[in-house]
Amino acid sequence: QVQLVESGGGLVQAVGSLRLSCAASGRIFNVNYMGWYRQAPGKQRELVARISSGGVVNYADSVKGRFTISRDNAKNTVYLQMNSLKPEDTAVYYCNTVFGLGQYDYWGQGTQVTVST
Repeated sequence: QVQLVESGGGLVQAVGSLRLSCAASGRIFNVNYMGWYRQAPGKQRELVARISSGGVVNYADSVKGRFTISRDNAKNTVYLQMNSLKPEDTAVYYCNTVFGLGQYDYWGQGTQVTVST
């Protein structure tokens, strides 16, 4: 059974850094994308960063230049290095993967990131 497990969240002061990791396991094959989304209370879930198996990346404008996504395809693991964190980055961060022919879409349980002033 497919499982995504995030780690690395926590509490950090503004302008600090965190590194999130997401390890995917199970019957995963032909990965299309792995990425990170976030959702703050009362707000819609939004894409933070996404990377294809070929290394094509997309970032939300709000994090571009501050966050870096990377992956280890052999381990089905994706990372999110978050620098220069702002209170506005506070949210639950969710790992996501799309694989197969694009019809499989799985989510992690989420990890809380809280940035204080």
